[in-house]
Amino acid sequence: MGNLDLQSMANAIRILSADSIEYAKSGHPGLPLGMADVVTVLFSKFLKFNPSHPEWINRDRFILSAGHGSMLLYSVLHLTGYQDITIEQLKNFRQLHSLTPGHPEVGLTPGVETTTGPLGQGLGNAVGMAMAERIMNARWGNNIVNHNTYCVVGDGCLMEGLSQEAISIAGHFKLNKLVVFWDSNEITIDGNTSLSMSDDYIKRFEGCNWNVKVIDGHNFTEIEHAIASALTSTKPTLIACKTTIGKGAPNKEGSAQCHGAPLGGEEIENMRKSFRWSHKPFEIPEHIYNNWRMASRNGIISRSEWLLHFSELTNDEQNELMRTVAGDLPEKLEDELQKLKKLLTTTKPNWATRKASGEVLAILSKNVPELLGGSADLTESVCTKTSNMTTVTPDNWQGQYIHWGIREHGMAAAMNGLSLYGGIIPYSGTFLSFVDYMRPSVRLAALMKKRVIFVLTHDSIGVGEDGPTHQPTEILAGLRIMPNLKVYRPCDPIETLECWHLAIADKTSPAAIILTRQNLPFVRNDFVEENLSSRGAYVISEALNSERDVTIFATGSEVFVALRAKEILKNEGIESAVISMPCWNLFDLQDQTYKDQILGGDSVRIAVEASISPTWEKYIGTNGAFVGLKDFGLSAPGPILFEYFGITAEKVAQKAREKLKEKRENLAILSKMLYRVRK
Repeated sequence: MGNLDLQSMANAIRILSADSIEYAKSGHPGLPLGMADVVTVLFSKFLKFNPSHPEWINRDRFILSAGHGSMLLYSVLHLTGYQDITIEQLKNFRQLHSLTPGHPEVGLTPGVETTTGPLGQGLGNAVGMAMAERIMNARWGNNIVNHNTYCVVGDGCLMEGLSQEAISIAGHFKLNKLVVFWDSNEITIDGNTSLSMSDDYIKRFEGCNWNVKVIDGHNFTEIEHAIASALTSTKPTLIACKTTIGKGAPNKEGSAQCHGAPLGGEEIENMRKSFRWSHKPFEIPEHIYNNWRMASRNGIISRSEWLLHFSELTNDEQNELMRTVAGDLPEKLEDELQKLKKLLTTTKPNWATRKASGEVLAILSKNVPELLGGSADLTESVCTKTSNMTTVTPDNWQGQYIHWGIREHGMAAAMNGLSLYGGIIPYSGTFLSFVDYMRPSVRLAALMKKRVIFVLTHDSIGVGEDGPTHQPTEILAGLRIMPNLKVYRPCDPIETLECWHLAIADKTSPAAIILTRQNLPFVRNDFVEENLSSRGAYVISEALNSERDVTIFATGSEVFVALRAKEILKNEGIESAVISMPCWNLFDLQDQTYKDQILGGDSVRIAVEASISPTWEKYIGTNGAFVGLKDFGLSAPGPILFEYFGITAEKVAQKAREKLKEKRENLAILSKMLYRVRK
C-alpha cells in the first residue's frame, strides 16, 4: 500500500464526523472519534471492497452494529470514493431525504450492509452474513465466494441479551471468517459502564468458543497485528479495542458528554488545533483523499480477478448464481405447486395447517435450492424440516437446515443477515406465543423490506392443555399492525400452499405464516388454479344469488366455524356469505370495487377469530359484531376452550340474528321518522 499517513487518515474521519454532527446540531460524535483509528487500519489494509460496485458478491461485509455512530461509516464511505456520498450529503446528515440518516439504512446508502441502531441487531446480522458466506462458499467454491465479515459493536450492543444468543451461535458454528471489534470505552449514556455492569466480556466470548484479542484501539501496529491474527484463526474473533470515547476532543474525550450530542464549535476548534488541522469545515487535503482512495485498490483488483473466475463458470452456472442473488424463483416451481394443489384437492386431508406447511415445504425444498430452513429447537412441532433436508453443521455447510437452539432472537437477527447477504431465502419456525422474544428483529426485517419467513405455529387456544402461556390470544393483532409485515393465517392445506407461495415470491416483505397445532376440516373442495389468497380475502362461500343478509369474516381455524354458522342461518332463511381473510395486508392493497364486493355493502357483518378483536373494526364497522376473545386463555383441551369462550358456529349465528334484528328495528324507526317528516 505504500507509506500511508494513517494518523491523518484517521483524523480526517474525526474532523468530518465532528463537523457533520455540529452542522446538523444532532448526532453521536463519541464513537466516530474513538474508533477512527481501528476503522482506518481495517479499510486501508484489509477490507476488500469496491466503491464503484458496492454490491459485488465477493466483497467483505462491514457492519456498524453501534449504528448511533453512523458518521464514522459515512465519513469513510465519502473518503474511500463512494460517489453518492458527497460532501453535500455529509452536510445533510440527519436531514430529510438525505443519504446520511441518523442511523445507517440498507437500500438507501451505498456501502451500508444493514439497518442498525437498535443495539445488538447488527451483531446478529453479522453472524447471519458470516453463515451465508460459508453456505454460498460451499455451493460455489472459493473462487466465487470467499471473504470476511467485520462488525463494530459498542458496550451497549454487548449488554443487550441478543448479543449472547448471537455470539453463542457464532461460536458453535466456528465462524472463523467473522471478526468483531468491540469499542471498549466503558462509557454509555448514563456514564461509566460500572454503574450497571461488572461482566467479564473476555471470559464470556472465550466461553462461547471465540478467539479473543485485547489491544490498544489507538495503536496502529497493535490493530494491524490483531486483524492479521484473526484472519488465521479457526474460531470467530473478538478484538477488544481499548479506546477513548471522543478521542481528540480536548475537554470532552473519555466522558459521556461526547456520546450523544454535538461537541460544540469551541471544542471542535480546539480539536483542530490539537491535530494541527488548519483546514476549513468539510475541506479535506488532496493527499489525504489520495491515501484513502488507495484503500479500495485491493478490492478493485480482487473484483477483476473474480470476474475472470465468474467467466469460467458455465452459462447455466452463471445464470443460476445471478438468479439466486437477484432473488428470483426457479421457473419450474409454479408447476410443482400446482401439482400439489391438485393432489390436495383430490385427497382432501384434514391436516393441521402446520402439517400442511411441512408438506408444502417438501416441494419447496426440492425445487428452491437457496431455501434455508430452521427452528428454535421445535423442529418436530413446527414441521419445518423435510425428509430431503440435511443439517448445517460446523463441518457441513451444504445442508439446508439450521438447528438454532432455544435462541429465537438470535435466530431472527441472523435470518435477517442471511437474507441481506443475498442468494439465500431463510425461514425458521417457533410457536406464535414466542414471537415477542424476537419482535425487534421481525420489525427490522419489515423496515428493511427483506424476504424473511417466520413460521409461527400453535396459533390460538386450540393449543389446548399447554394453557395461557402458550396460547397467543393477543399476538396476532400486534403483528398485523406492523408496517410491511405480511401476516398469513391459512384455513386449510390449499390456503397454506397459497400463502407459502405468496410469501416466498415476495422479495420486499417478510412474512409471518400463522399455523394451527390441531387438525382442521378441509374446506377448499374445488380445484382453482388461481391463487385466491393473493387478494388477501375472498368469498369462500357466497349467499344464494349473492343477496346477503349477513357477511361472516374469518381466518384460519375459524373459517370452518363460519361455514357451519352459514348453514345454521340458511336453515332459518337467512342468507349469508363467508369471507376467508388469510392476509389482511394484501386485502388492504386491493381496489375499492373489490373491497366493496368482499365487505358486502350494507349486510350485517360478523367476524370470528380465536384472538382478541383490535383492528377487526375496520372491516366489520362499528355496527358489526366480533366473536372471539377478550382475555388470555385457559388450560384445557382445545375443543372445550372453543366451546367455553363461545367461539362456535352457534354463537356466530346468534350474533348474526341479534344484529339483523337490531338493523331491522333501526330501519323501522327510521321509516317512521321519514313518514312523520312527509306528513
